[in-house]
Amino acid sequence: MTRKLLFILVLSLVFNLKSKAQNKTIIPSDVIPYQVAVERSIYKGKDALALKIPGQAKDDVTLAILKDIDFHNGVIEATISGQPLENSGETARGFVGIAFRAALNSSKMEVFYLRPTNGRANDQIRRNHSSQYISIPGYPWEKLRKETPEKYEAYVDIMSAEWTKIKIVVKDETAKLYVNGASQPTLIVNDLKQGKDIRGSIGLWIGPGTLGHFTDIKVTKED
Repeated sequence: MTRKLLFILVLSLVFNLKSKAQNKTIIPSDVIPYQVAVERSIYKGKDALALKIPGQAKDDVTLAILKDIDFHNGVIEATISGQPLENSGETARGFVGIAFRAALNSSKMEVFYLRPTNGRANDQIRRNHSSQYISIPGYPWEKLRKETPEKYEAYVDIMSAEWTKIKIVVKDETAKLYVNGASQPTLIVNDLKQGKDIRGSIGLWIGPGTLGHFTDIKVTKED
């Protein structure tokens, strides 16, 4: 019988499988930041972590990796929000998402993310690019879109600067992204690029010109 282990990270409470539940507010020192600034925030009534990129990022490794998690297969749930910064350029979309199976040194990871400003754009092509899968290293969105158009992105009804609930279901080389409680996945990836055996942590990911907020993170591990 498959053994299920439940991790719950709610930014105000941490349930550690190796000890009894303990009250602890997650602060920036509880994550490993890569090219992002992290601070606590109260956003739209929720205790959250706020992320932004303070300078010019050199690649897509722009995230805060949660400590003390070893994830392979299972379910990741989170409530996230992304919006363009006031001084961001015209291509900013409020890129915000979750990385999984992330190496603590950020060398490898899989990522699902959203482009919130695309969700209700008047341009249908932009709408079609509302959600995205990428894989680090080697598979940025530009490469995936050029070589396999439409395969790794899809439309979903989302809005900038609003809380969005997401669920990611991972099993070996397959991952599915669900948005706002939908019974059917928005995006399905059947060939995770880093392979079916990679393990790692969970990361709070943002893209260029974004102010991102993250809360209500719940990880159910099934190995």
